[in-house]
Amino acid sequence: MNSANTSSPLVRFSNVQKSYDGTNLIVRNLNLEIERGEFLTLLGPSGSGKTTSLMMLAGFEIPTQGEITLEGRRLDNVPPHKRDIGMVFQNYALFPHMTVAENLAFPLSVRGRNRRDIATRVAGALDMVQLTHLGSRYPRQLSGGQQQRVALARALVFEPKLVLMDEPLGALDKQLREHMQLEIKRLHKQLGVTVVYVTHDQSEALTMSDRVAIFNDGVIQQIDRPTDIYERPGNAFVASFIGENNRFDGTLTHSSPEHLVIDVTGSAPMRVQRPVDLNLSTPGTGVQLSVRPERVLLNGDSAGCENRYMATIRELIYLGDHVRIRIDVAGHDKVYVRQPVNQIHTPLREGDAIEVGWYASDVRVLQ
Repeated sequence: MNSANTSSPLVRFSNVQKSYDGTNLIVRNLNLEIERGEFLTLLGPSGSGKTTSLMMLAGFEIPTQGEITLEGRRLDNVPPHKRDIGMVFQNYALFPHMTVAENLAFPLSVRGRNRRDIATRVAGALDMVQLTHLGSRYPRQLSGGQQQRVALARALVFEPKLVLMDEPLGALDKQLREHMQLEIKRLHKQLGVTVVYVTHDQSEALTMSDRVAIFNDGVIQQIDRPTDIYERPGNAFVASFIGENNRFDGTLTHSSPEHLVIDVTGSAPMRVQRPVDLNLSTPGTGVQLSVRPERVLLNGDSAGCENRYMATIRELIYLGDHVRIRIDVAGHDKVYVRQPVNQIHTPLREGDAIEVGWYASDVRVLQ
C-alpha cells in the first residue's frame, strides 16, 4: 500500500485478537478501519476491550493474533515512541519537575528538533490551548483543567499523524468536563488530526465523535455516526447501553410493506414502521421493541400517534429542564417519559390517569 494514498484508511486492524492467558479473549477478531481526520470514539463497559484495543494501537500491548497498520505500515515491531502517535491519559502524565513549556518541549527534543523550532512550536501550542501566560509554571501549580490542556498540547505539539486519548476527562468535574469536550472538538476541527478516543461516558461519545464504535465482550457491536447509534441501534445491547430505553416484548401478528403489527402483552397491538434491513414476516415470531423516553407524548400531544394508550403516573422527578415520569402502561409499570418542562401544559400528579402515545416511526425493532 502506498503511504501517500490519502484515500486509504489511516489505521487498519485486521483480525486482531488479544488474550492475556491464552484462553480468554479480551479482543475478538477485531476488523476496524480508521479514516484520516476523523474523531472515532471507542465506547463500552469496563472489560469490553476498548482500552486494550487503544493500547495495542499505541504499542503498549502486543496483539496475540492479527495485524495493525498505520498508513499501510505494520506496527508489530515498531516501539511506541517511533509510531508518530500522540497520547493523552486520564492522569495527565506530566513531568512534575518540568515547567509547562519544558513538558511541551520534551517530545520535540527527543525527536531531534533544533532550539528555534522547539521554541516556536511550544509557543504555538501554548497559544492553541490558551495557556500562553503559564509556560513557566509547574504542573502542581495548575488546576486539573489546565493540566489536561497541557497534556493535550504536548500530544499535539509534534504534529503526529494520530492522537490517542484514554479517558482524558475522567478526573474532571462535570462542568469542566463538558467545557473540555468542546475544546477538544474545536482543536480536532482546527487541526484536522485523527483522534481515537476511549470513554465509558455515553453522552461524551455522542457529543464529540464523527463515529462511535460500541464494544462489548471484545467485539464491536455497532460502529456508526452518533445519530444512527442513538436512533437506530443495531441490537439490544446497543439500545440498552446508549441512553434510556423502554422495552416491550411481543409477537408479530401482521406485516405489510410499510408496517408491522405486534401483539404486546397487556395492551392493544403496537404498530411499528417496518425496518428496511430486517426480514420479519412470519406471524408468531417473537419481537423485542424499544421506545426512547423522549418519544413518548402525553395527553393532547399524543392525538396523532398510531400507538395510543391509557396510562397511570407512578412517579415524577423534577430535573430542572425536564421532568422524568414513570408510568404504568401496556402491562408495564416501569415505562419512562422525558418531558421538557416548557411542554407540560397542565399540572401532573402521581396517580393521575393520562393518555400517552408514540409514532410507529419511533419504535425500534431490536435483534
